[in-house]
Amino acid sequence: MLAKSLVPLALLMFPRPPGESPNSCLSFYGSSPTGKWSFYGTDDLDCVAAAASYGDSGALADAAHPPDTRLVWLESDVTAVDDSLRAAEAEVDVLSHLLASIKSSSSMALDGQQRILDGSEPREPVEAMYRDHSGSALLLRVDAALAPTLDTHLPRLWRSMLVPSSPAPFVPVPDAAIERVRTILKHVKFDPTVASLVNNISVPLLRADARWLTGEDSRSPIVSRHSFSSDTPKAAAWLVERFEETGATCRLAPFLTGFAPNVICAYPATTNTTETVLLSAHYDSRGSFGSTRAPGGDDDGSGTTALLGIARAIQRRGVRFAKNVQLCAFAGEEQGLLGSRAYARELREAGANLTLMVQADMLAYHKAGEPPQLGLPDLIGTPEVTQLVANLSAIYSPELNVGFTPACCSDHQSFHEQGFPSTQVFERAGPIADPMYHNSGDLTDREGYDFEQLKSIAKVQFATLLHSAGYEVPADEA
Repeated sequence: MLAKSLVPLALLMFPRPPGESPNSCLSFYGSSPTGKWSFYGTDDLDCVAAAASYGDSGALADAAHPPDTRLVWLESDVTAVDDSLRAAEAEVDVLSHLLASIKSSSSMALDGQQRILDGSEPREPVEAMYRDHSGSALLLRVDAALAPTLDTHLPRLWRSMLVPSSPAPFVPVPDAAIERVRTILKHVKFDPTVASLVNNISVPLLRADARWLTGEDSRSPIVSRHSFSSDTPKAAAWLVERFEETGATCRLAPFLTGFAPNVICAYPATTNTTETVLLSAHYDSRGSFGSTRAPGGDDDGSGTTALLGIARAIQRRGVRFAKNVQLCAFAGEEQGLLGSRAYARELREAGANLTLMVQADMLAYHKAGEPPQLGLPDLIGTPEVTQLVANLSAIYSPELNVGFTPACCSDHQSFHEQGFPSTQVFERAGPIADPMYHNSGDLTDREGYDFEQLKSIAKVQFATLLHSAGYEVPADEA
């Protein structure tokens, strides 16, 4: 048990998906990038004492830390990846690996020298506050300057998350919102106009857009799309230009100092309604340990490219929507869904009327010998939205084998936590199999990168949008 004098703030960590607080004295602080842990905090010492009664169901950690530090959660992604990727990863002590990498960094060495010159006691840039008994999860206290880029020092099957500095209540999806999705689901049937519209997504344009984002196009200035890279704002500005060419109104939405901004694009409703349907992807990426290159062709250039393909088809056929439509490209996903968490909370505080959202993350890798596939989340999301996507896939992209994936969680989790109906689309009905996952070799010009599968999944996203938002097209385009 922690000494009371040392606990101005404590975190209780539960190995389970996000949900309502197990005790009214605890505030929800978010959930882990894999969706398997949830965090609850308190500065009430009586509540901390009561937390001891949870026993083996939760873990308590002293979360007190100096103001120039941040709390960061690390978690192994190993259960979400295929055996072929797991076998290729050497067993490492992630904390030792992390410290060795950080100390080899010149910036950290200079910082330590400055502390000595200032007469202050040098401290480790990273300190373990909690370690799960299995060794697959850690809570760290990390120097604030280092915390946002900690992922660059991690083996690729480990994910990091900046623990939020303030709570945000978990909001269950209301019954009325679920019923609205059920109504859409009940009326879904083949629509020849929708079939024509979704087939307007162009593979050559998908390829051109993806190659620009990865820097494979020699005209592109982009080398890395890590959220802290100077190239990522260039990618954001390019995305705004491309979306606005299709008739959308876009804005750049900063959310944390130093991070690239979210890209929020909207098409207005033709009716007097606040209802909104949202499709999203994350345009930031992550490269190999020790490499500054993060091209992100699949993760998540493929999802971002799918949004662009949908936008171009909207413009080409003159589609207008009965409900408001948003296409969003988030940043900060690789550091713990930070961009989408900020935007989902903004929408909740504004009382947004969100019919549903669908996140696209990793759509293009097609493992040799397998049929083209569509993976849907097995852990986090709204089952009714997931079923809607599955049904529409059977109608408009029957070539896809549909099933569930443990590859959790992408930005839909942020919306799920704020009570918005949501789901995710993924490239495989099973664990992650892309050998270039979290690797600087994540380019489009390689074996297994399948633009036809990417188009098939984009068609499902577009069909979900058309059936959920309602649409009209010019008479000569119908």
